[in-house]
Amino acid sequence: MTSDILHVGFGNVVIAHRVVAVVAPDSLPVRRMVREARDKGLLVDASRGRKVKAVLILDEGHIVASALHPSTIARRMAPRAEHEDDADA
Repeated sequence: MTSDILHVGFGNVVIAHRVVAVVAPDSLPVRRMVREARDKGLLVDASRGRKVKAVLILDEGHIVASALHPSTIARRMAPRAEHEDDADA
């Protein structure tokens, strides 16, 4: 298993294979999930005080708030997904 890193803005990175989902923060369930993660100490705010445009959900329950748009993060993950598909074949 490789430990590719994924840039989530402002010099912050996460381990790409730990990302379960990238979602927009504007729905009530996602806002509730972010609030609960903050209360439990599981929120990582990588937005540097800017408006949060994407929320990354990691496999161990941590939540990462990013100022990048979800499509930007997805585009950054896409080459890794293609590379993993080639390795499986």
